[in-house]
Amino acid sequence: MEHQAHYHFTVKGNQPTLEHDIAVQFENCGTPDFIEVTPADHGRIETRRIWRSTAVKAYLGFPHVGQAFRIERECVHKKTCKCSQEVALGISSRTPQEASPQRVLEVNRGHWAIESVHYIIDWSFDEDRGHAHTGFGPENLTRLRRFAIGILKSFQKPSQSIAEMMRTLCFRTRLVFDYLHMTKNSTPATPGAD
Repeated sequence: MEHQAHYHFTVKGNQPTLEHDIAVQFENCGTPDFIEVTPADHGRIETRRIWRSTAVKAYLGFPHVGQAFRIERECVHKKTCKCSQEVALGISSRTPQEASPQRVLEVNRGHWAIESVHYIIDWSFDEDRGHAHTGFGPENLTRLRRFAIGILKSFQKPSQSIAEMMRTLCFRTRLVFDYLHMTKNSTPATPGAD
């Protein structure tokens, strides 16, 4: 069957065989295919290095693999000078001719942004253990949660987490009405206001 869409995903520990097979390919990876240094936004400098390989197609046994990749992210926090590193392994159905190293990094960053929203929703609302499983219930609840997260993000301070904001709102419910301008006497809700 011919596939009609491309895929790109990061391989995690819940797929140990696939993760191991990709990791073996990049054990002696040499010079990166591309290095990207991002500007010091949000008080940190990030360096991303990417290696790609098509050799895995022969032995992965995964359908329509175009290339595998290894991305190393190094983050230096300017205030504390602390450095963190992480490695992401993944596969894409796009071949190197269809997706340059820059494109793979771009897609992976977009994928991470989506995953981070899922993480926030699951962490803050414990969504994965929700009891709504039928009809439009799960989808509607997710939409409401995303709406709530969106509002909170618009008022979020740089050093403030969504979980922290939710705890504050639990104890100061008046702020909910102020953020949403729901009453005539709501105080002006300015971004970052407590």
